[in-house]
Amino acid sequence: MNSEELEVFKSGKKAIGAKQTVRAVEKGLATKVYLAADADRRVVAPLALLCNQKEVQVDDQSTMTELGKACGIEVAAAAVALLK
Repeated sequence: MNSEELEVFKSGKKAIGAKQTVRAVEKGLATKVYLAADADRRVVAPLALLCNQKEVQVDDQSTMTELGKACGIEVAAAAVALLK
C-alpha cells in the first residue's frame, strides 16, 4: 500500500470489516476492496468472488494489522472497501 492509498484510507469514506465490505460491494458503493493476505480464506474468498462479479478492483497485498492501522482502528481488519 503506497502513501497515496494510506492518505485515502485516513480521510476517505470506507467500510471496515468483511460484513460491511460485502454490503458496500452489493450496493455498488465500493470503488476498491482491500483483502488481508493473512485473513481466513473462508471469510475473504466469497468476498473476492463477489468483487470479481461486480467488477470491483481488489488488492490483497496487505496484512490484517496493516489494514486496521491504515483505517485508524486498534484491531485488525480482514477487509476494507473504499467508497464512492
